[in-house]
Amino acid sequence: MSVLDALRGGLIVSVQAPAGSAIDDPHVLAAMAASAQANGAAGVRMQGVANVGAARTRVSLPMIGIIKRAYPGFEPYITPTVGEVREIAASGVEIVAFDATGRARPANETVETLVEAIHAAGCIAMADCASAGDAMCAVAAGAEIVATTLCGYTAETKGTTLPALALVGEFAELEAFVICEGGIHRPEGVSAAFDAGADAVVVGTAITNTDWLVGEFAARAPKSGSGAVPKRFR
Repeated sequence: MSVLDALRGGLIVSVQAPAGSAIDDPHVLAAMAASAQANGAAGVRMQGVANVGAARTRVSLPMIGIIKRAYPGFEPYITPTVGEVREIAASGVEIVAFDATGRARPANETVETLVEAIHAAGCIAMADCASAGDAMCAVAAGAEIVATTLCGYTAETKGTTLPALALVGEFAELEAFVICEGGIHRPEGVSAAFDAGADAVVVGTAITNTDWLVGEFAARAPKSGSGAVPKRFR
């Protein structure tokens, strides 16, 4: 079975942690990835060579790898240059995801040069897009996967309601494997994304971001100081 066939119709769990979080530890994230595999995930998406390496010892699912690295003066930070492509590809992932928006990158890198480097490393190219135009350019450059990952995170798409189901429908018209990623916080959202035309769906925050989850629940507790306080706590 090919990698894309293994992912088709499945859930991909994004196993990441905010920098500085208590769970920002390769062993913890590897355990979370193993839990995703044990409970029905078709694949995982992970950031950083150390995290991927730790997870690879416990997970046999197809893995999407990225490196988040900021460059002063440039907006893209998801695998923004060929350097990051080579780093993460060497860690053993099957798929490398990258910022496929039209925004300027360091060293005059382009979508074409990134896709070329991904393929040269023997990996599948996943284009993290913000718009239909991004996806069209990525497919023209040879990317096998287009995803809605960056919709809502660029100046042109800021404020877009997520998940970007209408954009999924536009992507489905292209000759590419379509992934809906971003803004899915309930199981019903997964069904809606597939109904819109997605081949696979990525969910991260709602499953693996403990910091966000605890904050959401804690905010409803009287001790948080927000919201109505029941009489017995007054």
